[in-house]
Amino acid sequence: MKDRRKRDVVSWNRFFWCTLFLVFSCVLFSAFTFRFFFFGEKFHPEIVSTWRTPTMEALSGDSAVVTAPSIRETVILPDQVLVFLKYPPSSRLFTKEDLLCVYFPANKSSSQSQRRLPPNHIDGKDVDDQIVRCPLIPHGYSVSIALKSGGYIHPGPTHRWDSLVYEALIDRDNTTVVFVKGLNLRPEKLSNASRFECVYGWDFRRPKFLLRSQVISMAQEIVRCKTPLSILGTPQMVNSSIKASIRVKGRGTLHSIARPGFRPHPGTPERKPHEMCICTMLRNQARFLREWVMYHAQIGVQSWYIYDNNSDDDIEDVMESLVNAGLNISRRVWPWIKTQEAGFAHCALRARESCEWVGFIDVDEYFYSPLGLSLHDVISNQSDSGNDVAEIRTSCYSFGPSGLKHAPPQGVTAGYTCRLGAPERHKSIVKPEALNSSLINVVHHFHLSEGSRYVNADRGVLVINHYKYQVWEVFKEKFYRRVATYVTDWQNEQNVGSKDRAPGLGTRAVEPPDWSSKFCEVTDTGLRDLVLHKFMDPLTSHLPWEELGRRGHGN
Repeated sequence: MKDRRKRDVVSWNRFFWCTLFLVFSCVLFSAFTFRFFFFGEKFHPEIVSTWRTPTMEALSGDSAVVTAPSIRETVILPDQVLVFLKYPPSSRLFTKEDLLCVYFPANKSSSQSQRRLPPNHIDGKDVDDQIVRCPLIPHGYSVSIALKSGGYIHPGPTHRWDSLVYEALIDRDNTTVVFVKGLNLRPEKLSNASRFECVYGWDFRRPKFLLRSQVISMAQEIVRCKTPLSILGTPQMVNSSIKASIRVKGRGTLHSIARPGFRPHPGTPERKPHEMCICTMLRNQARFLREWVMYHAQIGVQSWYIYDNNSDDDIEDVMESLVNAGLNISRRVWPWIKTQEAGFAHCALRARESCEWVGFIDVDEYFYSPLGLSLHDVISNQSDSGNDVAEIRTSCYSFGPSGLKHAPPQGVTAGYTCRLGAPERHKSIVKPEALNSSLINVVHHFHLSEGSRYVNADRGVLVINHYKYQVWEVFKEKFYRRVATYVTDWQNEQNVGSKDRAPGLGTRAVEPPDWSSKFCEVTDTGLRDLVLHKFMDPLTSHLPWEELGRRGHGN
């Protein structure tokens, strides 16, 4: 017994000294490692692939230590590449001056050399969702991001745009609204939902670990899914990296980058903060934004939702000047090309919580009351026939260059005064609460829920001045790409007779010799006279947007 106790004492002594030795060794190793990383002459970060647990390595330098992001996803568009970065919490976001787009051969045995180009643009100020827009990938190459200070970020999962689930949000009825490219469904029609299934998970290549649910409705690019209870009962799952996708029965599951992250508060307030809001989608329209926002503010618009479709002009500076001027305007980066209908549906869901009515118009379209009424008075006037009125359809008059060769310095409302005689199409002001749950729309109007109806606005009360055919230097930009899903780009030979196109122009952006005098059938100075009479500063002879623009340029 005595020998056994002695052996136990010896054993515990050995365990104690071995443990002490291991702890001491770890301390020495940690100190050595710290010294190596922070006092070494040169450090090159190694950033691991996003399909493993990301390791954020420190970049050394004279300034404070910063951490490197990982690539969450990459999406190849027809004209550029979107690289989605994810940063560690509380990190400093890199700017365009910090990064390079790196192209390297997809075949490692290839003799082709690596290429480096500056990014086209960087969008987003969120550590979870910064987008680097890179030039299009050369054939046979893959793309990544390099840090100019040294090192590069390993490529993440890459997806093609023509078949992708790109956005998702959980609606206030606990359904998930999913936005999909590549299903090629017919416009304005509900599709057979039984051919599809909603799926949720982190890795869609492992079917055993996916959650599945029913498709409630499917139309155009919008799918409404029954959200699994396990997701609704675990709020942190909504804010995690779980994705939503669509499985086409018999064909497989679509690639997805969509994480359901937006969940409006349940319930409808008795009175919403804003009676009238506007939603638009734009690309490189910053020079026209001040006039468009400030004019509509004068006639009763209280909030603006801007969906930015890959602008690379100074839109952020312009919007900052408008916010500083006290205007309630927000910008959402929406990089998805030819998805205007989906974007408007997304905007309707966002605006529904704050706005009684929402107008869906472009930045070259202006509401105008020939009677000089505010939009509040117009809405009251046009919807007084019953509480079931949920959409006011407004006729659009298309204005031409009006004899001008260069963009009018006071803005489009004061500069263009000649238009076509008959209206072309219409745009709508809608109650987002009354939209059909399918969210079907064709840009100009939405499908409404049962029991709701639309009215056509009296043209003597409200019209839209559409400055569609401006001076050539502005108009030719329409040839770049049309934003609507079901409208053919003008460079293509299809649907040459469409009303969306300019008559007689064909498919090439070549200025006709008589462009400045085209599309002029009726002289219409109504809005110009209103703007100059009511909004011009009598001391400076400047309009409000001119003054704001001059302050923005330091004049």
